[in-house]
Amino acid sequence: MSETGKGMMAVVGTFLIWGVSPAYYRLLSHVPPLEIMSHRVIWSLVLFSGLLAVQGRLGEVGAALRGRRQLGILVLASTLISANWFLFIYATQIDRVTETSIGYYIYPLLAVLLGWVVYKERLSLLQWLAVGLAGTAVALLTWGLGILPWFSLAIALSFALYGLSKKALTSGPVVSVTAEVLVMLPFICLVMVGIYASGPGHFGWSLRDSLLLIGAGPMTAIPLFFFSYALRRVAMGTVGLMLYMNPTLQFLCAVFVFGEAFTRWHAIAFPMIWLALACYTWEVLRRERAARRAVVRASEIS
Repeated sequence: MSETGKGMMAVVGTFLIWGVSPAYYRLLSHVPPLEIMSHRVIWSLVLFSGLLAVQGRLGEVGAALRGRRQLGILVLASTLISANWFLFIYATQIDRVTETSIGYYIYPLLAVLLGWVVYKERLSLLQWLAVGLAGTAVALLTWGLGILPWFSLAIALSFALYGLSKKALTSGPVVSVTAEVLVMLPFICLVMVGIYASGPGHFGWSLRDSLLLIGAGPMTAIPLFFFSYALRRVAMGTVGLMLYMNPTLQFLCAVFVFGEAFTRWHAIAFPMIWLALACYTWEVLRRERAARRAVVRASEIS
């Protein structure tokens, strides 16, 4: 199999795991979300550290933590991804997976908007149309349901800001994520002390719960390994297109497995979001093709 083929398999594996993860966390619906998130951090750190140790790269984590600016960015990134993980687990437990899928649908459009605000990146007319459609869809949901879909917005914003903070880091994806969960560890230790001080936690009292809590580590780490592997072998436009597998699987899981409500307002808003993503994807692919043609022309001239 070619390297591109392996990369495509890794992309599919990444978004398949992320897409069905609500079903996994639903099995732990009786466990407080903060306890689940704590185990997610602990067992992710074990896996990340083990991988880097095998590769002889543990020293890179220490290097990533040096410097006040670098440490500050890591703390910010760690806070944002912790908030994202907690909100996702909590939303899964209270039957709001439809909202999390909306959040991951609008995330790429919010990331584009943040690029315009922070980095002064120019947006095409098609990109503005995509952002406008997504914003209108959220406004319609708010008006129709009588409540702001704040889970959607919080998940999209936390993930988009997390991506923005990652752009300022110089270390690779696995090293930076390992450093992020390491930064979280003191807070997680305090949480675990609080959990066990007030009574027995769920880990160690039930084999099923213990295995599921340990499994939260691989559920976090393995997709990130796959994703970093795929990014080196597959075009960004293709990865961006495949990204929609994640919220689509979450949406299908919410409606057809969990039986969450799908109102007429959802039926209006979702097609608008899908149309916005189609506009966004078309523009990404168009720019990617233009960049490839420019490279070919440059090579021909030289």
